[in-house]
Order: sequence, then structure tokens, then C-alpha cells
Amino acid sequence: MIEFKNVTKKIGSKTILENINLTIEKNSLVVIIGSSGCGKTTSLKMINKLITPTSGEIYINNMPISKMNTIELRRGIGYVIQNTGLFPHMTIRENISLIPELKKIETKEAIASKTNDLLKLVGLSPEEYLDKYPGELSGGQQQRIGVARAFATDAEIILMDEPFSALDPITRSSLQEELFSMQQELHKTIIFVTHDMEEAIKLADKICIMNKGEIAQFDTPENILKNPANDFIKDFIGANRVWNTPEFIKAKDIMIKTPVSVSSSRNILQAIEIMKINKVDSLLIVDKSNILIGLVTLKDIKRSTAKETKLEEIMEHNVLSVYEDDNILNILELINSHAIGYIPVITKDNHLAGLVTRSSLISVLSEQFLDTEELSNE
Repeated sequence: MIEFKNVTKKIGSKTILENINLTIEKNSLVVIIGSSGCGKTTSLKMINKLITPTSGEIYINNMPISKMNTIELRRGIGYVIQNTGLFPHMTIRENISLIPELKKIETKEAIASKTNDLLKLVGLSPEEYLDKYPGELSGGQQQRIGVARAFATDAEIILMDEPFSALDPITRSSLQEELFSMQQELHKTIIFVTHDMEEAIKLADKICIMNKGEIAQFDTPENILKNPANDFIKDFIGANRVWNTPEFIKAKDIMIKTPVSVSSSRNILQAIEIMKINKVDSLLIVDKSNILIGLVTLKDIKRSTAKETKLEEIMEHNVLSVYEDDNILNILELINSHAIGYIPVITKDNHLAGLVTRSSLISVLSEQFLDTEELSNE
């Protein structure tokens, strides 16, 4: 765990960072983002003591780094920068294995094996690349080696300072995927600086947005997109950006929260009246605990002539439903594949929470479209 406690950095009369308090959980990938001069790179460089705070303290696993041996601290932290920082006179093998060999805690065979594995993890063939020099590689390949070298230290913490910003979009996207996959497998604590919100959303467990040396918002990508803290955050992330990442739009965000539901002990005559009053052609059936147990449609009712028939006798028991946290893409797929006009939303313990209908989806999508139109006309 990394903690910033009341960290301030001043250079002369200029304040670079102002009273930063930040907790980065172990094994999480935190992206620090902001415009030029906001203090994001300064914050990153403080973690490995490349920059010293004017006041305040940074802790790693509850130990103040000001009390740590600087060389030992840096050997235990992987560091990836925009221009890779590879040693041009060393082969790829030598670049990756340098720090592990300096630490002398692994055998040469173990280091060689790890080097091969890391190259494969970043999508490069050991046989083809180990004995090449950085100058023989493309920019994207060099960045892959830079990432592999950072992970080779077996460090708990990896610092990444805009590592992919100079790459073309295709290579950049590919490296983002490689990094995400590596993190899923190796579970490091990664602090990643970028100026690209799309990159932040794609990679981060949490995003720290900085503005003029202060933290403007620190939260999950989903919460930042749905609940920007202020107008600065809204402007920074861009209007309606959540629609660019529909996996963050959940059933609970778009559902009708008061669907028409009744007890299975109601009879057909009562059901018809309830449908008329609420202008619906189906009723969700719930038990006394509001657990969804069935569905009755107008078609089901028309099949029975006896108005005293209880709904429990004619209701459909196997009701297709979604959970509150299912995303809009999955919901649309279900609605289309099953050719249905609505789908109930339930909690994890099967309590009825709401209803998503084609019309509610259209309404939500229309509001987004209208918001976009209004913005474009301002």
C-alpha cells in the first residue's frame, strides 16, 4: 500500500502539489491523469524519491520512504518512462536481467527463465529478440521491453510515466492490452501517469484526476463517469463519455424502478383491472418478500375464461431476468435474441428491483442523443 499524507511540493514561490492525501491499495492499478503542469508526474517521481516533498510524507507498507535507503527502494520499484530508458549498448537479455542480477537473490538459470517468460508476456519471441540491441527494435517493441524490464525486478510497485504516449494508436492499444493481461496475472501495484482519459478508463482500477496540484477526484472509472465531482471533472472527461463505455451503464441506471407487480393469489378479473389502470399488458408476480416468482401476460389471461382463476395457475414460472449490475450491452442482446419487449431486473437474492423495457431503453438513448445535440449547438 502507498500513502501520500499531506504532501506538498514547492519550487520557489510556485506550488506544484498542494496537500495531497492519497491511498493506493496493494495490487491495484491506479492511473493519475490531468493536463500538463497539474502535478501528476511529480507525484509519481516522489514514490521512488526522484523528487522530495517540501512537506508531508509518503509511506510504502506503513513505512515512511524518507527513512528508507534510496538505492534499495529504487531497486524494488519498476520504472517505465515514455522513451523506455533502455541501455543502448546492452542486449535485450542484458537490459531485462540487469536489476535481478544486481540484487543477487536468484540464480542465473531462474533469471534467464523469468526473462523468457516476461518477453512472452509482452508478446515478443525470446528466440528472436533476446540477443538484439534496442536500436534494432521499433518504438513499440522497445516499450514492450521497457515493460518487461520493469516487471523483471519482481517489484511490488511499478511506476509508469506516460509509457505509451509516443506510440501509434494500434501499437498503443496492443500494449494496453498486454499490460492489462500482465496485471491480471501478476497482481502488482501499478501507478500509471497519462493525459489520455480513454487510456485511463481502459486500464485503471481507480483514476486520480489532478488539477493545479490538487486531487480533483479519486474514484473508480465507473463512478467518475457516472458521478463527476464538479464542473471541472465534467469538462475534463467530456460530455456523455459514459456512452463510449457502455459496459459501465447498468440495468439499475436505466430500469423503471416501480414496475407493476402483484401477488399470485390475485384472480384474472383483478389482474385485468390492474392492467387497465396501469396501461400495461403484463404483470410481474412476486411473493410476500417481493421475490420474483412469475409473469402473467394478457395472452395468458385470454386463454382462460374463468375470471376467478388465480394467477398462480396460469403464470409463467421461468421468467427471463437480469441483475442490477448487468450492463446495457448484455440486456440489449437478451431482448433481441429472445424477441421480447421487456425484462425484469432482480437483486442477487432474487428480489424484484425494476423493469427494463424497449421503450425505457429508447427513452434513455433519446435523452443522451438530445444532450449531445444541445452541446453541439452551444
